Amino acid sequence: MAYTPYSQSQFNITRLIVVGGLILLAYMLYNLTVTIYESYQIDRHIKNFETKNTQLQEENLKKLEDYKYYTSEAYIEKIAKQNLNLVKPGEELIIIGQTNTESVPAGQVAQETEERSMANLNNPQKWWAFLFEKNPYRY
Repeated sequence: MAYTPYSQSQFNITRLIVVGGLILLAYMLYNLTVTIYESYQIDRHIKNFETKNTQLQEENLKKLEDYKYYTSEAYIEKIAKQNLNLVKPGEELIIIGQTNTESVPAGQVAQETEERSMANLNNPQKWWAFLFEKNPYRY
């Protein structure tokens, strides 16, 4: 009888342990990969939230400055003077008129008025006027 260092049953147990170890190693690598990917996603979300938080803080500061400006006495006084023509007691209102040194012919004024009225019309109205009312090329 020949001497065999390992019996057949010991060889099967060793093979089973090696295969089980490889399966355990593969499972641990899979879990490590999933954990690293989740960590990456969390870090990406944190960076996005920090960026958005910074933008919101800048917006809040701008809106706070706007609020302070629009509620200040200087702004209220400016609006009262511009829109309501109010003056403080003791102030005098001075209106500076423009002197028109150049006279415009009446025909040019009528043409400018007509051009302004045409500018206020929408496209279908302009076509209607061109085709049926004010066509300069009509015979």
